[in-house]
Amino acid sequence: MIRADLDAIDLKILRELQNEGRVTNVELSERVGISAPPCLRRVRRLEEAGIIKGYRALLDAPSLGYGLVAFCMIGLKLQSESKLKAFSTAAEKWPLVRRAWMVSGESDFLLECIAENLAKFQDFVIEELTAFENVDTVRTILTIRQTKDAPAVEI
Repeated sequence: MIRADLDAIDLKILRELQNEGRVTNVELSERVGISAPPCLRRVRRLEEAGIIKGYRALLDAPSLGYGLVAFCMIGLKLQSESKLKAFSTAAEKWPLVRRAWMVSGESDFLLECIAENLAKFQDFVIEELTAFENVDTVRTILTIRQTKDAPAVEI
């Protein structure tokens, strides 16, 4: 399924679910203007097509003791496919890394990290990132405060 296959109702469903993933099917159907059975069929079709990848609870990291958000720009010594995959695999295993992107430009990867505090983040950078065999450079950006938290996709 591609965007061209999505009609106005599908887009309304996606918008509503992105804003409130726990809405009941009955409430969702009322919001988008169709009855519950076809609404459920549409949601299932969107899930099966991979457009809806899953559902999550959004947690408040600071209230759970994770007060530091930082970004790391990683430059690798070698960028062969196997070296890129090896770093991606390592990043998947590091608990502090919550999101990772392979990027173009001066860096090869951008990592979003969430840690309990600066000391834990520094330990991760020194013991894991800079120690990884193919890492050439690590540049870190400590955040001050989040100023926007929009859903992932504008619909």
